[in-house]
Amino acid sequence: MSPDLATSLPVRSADDLNQAIRALWSHPAVPLTDGQRAEYARLLAELRRVERGDVVEAA
Repeated sequence: MSPDLATSLPVRSADDLNQAIRALWSHPAVPLTDGQRAEYARLLAELRRVERGDVVEAA
């Protein structure tokens, strides 16, 4: 992802990201689809950036 694109995306809080991750797992015994796994990976990467402080919330 280009730096310009990364900074133009809305910043979600760690709580919001965790909620979105939990929502993907409707039931632990039900496997994720390919699309859900891709979304899960994207959400985890975004959560890591937020936790590291790589994103700054716009004023």
